[in-house]
Amino acid sequence: MAYKLICLDMDGTLLNDRKELTERTKEAIKRTNEKGILIALSTGRIFTSARYYANLLGIKAPIIASNGAYIREKDNEKIIYKSTIGKENCEKLLEIMDKYNLKYYYNTFDTVISPKPFPKGYTYLEMNPDLPEDMKVKLYVTQDIKAEFTKEEIEILKFICISKDFIKLNQAKEDILKIGNFEVASSLGDNFEVMNKGITKGSAVKALAEIYGIRRQEVICVGDGENDLSMIEYAGLGVAMGNAPDFVKGKADYITSSNNEDGVAELLEKIFF
Repeated sequence: MAYKLICLDMDGTLLNDRKELTERTKEAIKRTNEKGILIALSTGRIFTSARYYANLLGIKAPIIASNGAYIREKDNEKIIYKSTIGKENCEKLLEIMDKYNLKYYYNTFDTVISPKPFPKGYTYLEMNPDLPEDMKVKLYVTQDIKAEFTKEEIEILKFICISKDFIKLNQAKEDILKIGNFEVASSLGDNFEVMNKGITKGSAVKALAEIYGIRRQEVICVGDGENDLSMIEYAGLGVAMGNAPDFVKGKADYITSSNNEDGVAELLEKIFF
């Protein structure tokens, strides 16, 4: 099969556990792209953060951000697709968070909004000091979260809940699913992420493939987490990383090495070189 589009998850897939993009992986992606194959990033991260890593690749890469809620080329302002949650649904999510007293964040394409200060170790907080201004994720703290939803310029793309209290976390997740308006998926064991109903990485990859006139059979998708399942199942070749849990591997057509063993590079080298 002649593949034309490769969609890569970032954390746990493209990046190793130190959040690094290795030289072997960069070289394999560059050589693959030079063959005329489109490379896209597909991540739960917000667009600004994904764009930073896309720039490190040195290629023109479309970016699927916020688990499919936002699709945009990295080098221009043209938005290919976006799906905002909306004021009413944001308020429904807030009611459930208050019910269980859980930590949460609302994400736009470039900003994370929180009712409390961001904790030490928070990914974007740790990254920002080393980044140029146009690559920094905006971190906004406000106690009046509801006021943000009414601002015309604020477009919420994704909601994230984080907790080590797995009983409360699962209860909140069940309450949100019962509403029926949302897609809910986890990128890590201690969180879940919420988008509009029908918004997944898989739906975004499908939309991107159709825009470029690429058939499903010509798509490769690579990931390691629950939020990658939809695109792994959609792809002509769905690939799970060696570090993925068994339920993800069970849905994949192929399993490559782990993210700490250059699994993406290994895959590309085997298929294309």
